[in-house]
Amino acid sequence: MPFLTHILLRVLLLAVGLVAAAVVTVVFVLFMAAWLLRAGWARLTGRPVTPFGMRMGPRSVFEEMMRRAPQPPASRTPRADAAAVARGRLADVSDVEPK
Repeated sequence: MPFLTHILLRVLLLAVGLVAAAVVTVVFVLFMAAWLLRAGWARLTGRPVTPFGMRMGPRSVFEEMMRRAPQPPASRTPRADAAAVARGRLADVSDVEPK
């Protein structure tokens, strides 16, 4: 009896592996078909054929995360809030005269 169970388990695992491989193959074929259609359309319309890719730079990722970050809460003291607003932006001051 254990021998039959082991054989059935191995056959079941082999079938699961084959189904997983078939799913991966189908997804790959669909992806390649989409890319070939896109490349064919680009050639047909005279545009350059570009590969799929994510344009991601470290600076843009950092700026995106900083933009999504929650803003610090406003101060609970009214005088601190009033002083921050009244100060405003400093003017450009230069004491050097160009030659």
